[in-house]
Amino acid sequence: DDTLWENNIYFERVIRSAQELLLRFGVEPHAFREQLNQTERGHIPIHGYGTRNFTRSLVKAFESRLPPDADPSLSDRVRDLGLGIMSQPLEIFDEVPETLEYLSARHSLFLVTKGDPAEQRCKVERSKLKGFFRSVEILTEKNVQTYRHLVEKHGLDPNRTWMVGNSPRSDVNPAISAGLNAVYIPHVHTWVLEHEPPVKHPCVLELERFGDLRLHF
Repeated sequence: DDTLWENNIYFERVIRSAQELLLRFGVEPHAFREQLNQTERGHIPIHGYGTRNFTRSLVKAFESRLPPDADPSLSDRVRDLGLGIMSQPLEIFDEVPETLEYLSARHSLFLVTKGDPAEQRCKVERSKLKGFFRSVEILTEKNVQTYRHLVEKHGLDPNRTWMVGNSPRSDVNPAISAGLNAVYIPHVHTWVLEHEPPVKHPCVLELERFGDLRLHF
């Protein structure tokens, strides 16, 4: 979904707010961010993705840095900031609707995302983009096995199937390893846990913006 609308910027804003609250206790922003990243890495295999699970990690990391005599209401404030992400308006990227309209008339499109199913379904409905897709697939993880499963499930030809995304870790690299093609559209605010060097491969097409898909497909 980070390829179609803004997503991670809201999480980053909440993280900055938590960092600012901890500064008064002498906690360096970088140290807290590293703590949060470590906490999320431990939580994701157990709890998965999504705003509620992010908030769980955020509060745990925040409380681990608070001194014992700190106001306990600070944790509640951070929790409210995290959960507030779910009420943020959806900001569709420029040229996305018209590009999907163009592509859907020429190709079968599938929206493949990961996260909390209820939260992701809500985002898709709010986006008003669902009608452009043949199917919406909400996964617990995006990796080689899940891409191969989707190819088999929908009877796709891997040589003619393209994964379009902003994440090397979840979009580009596993798609190539699964025998598909990939379009990489970098986003400056891609989540840090999705960072990974994109594989160098002749079946990877890198574009500057989503609208450029109309020039190639």
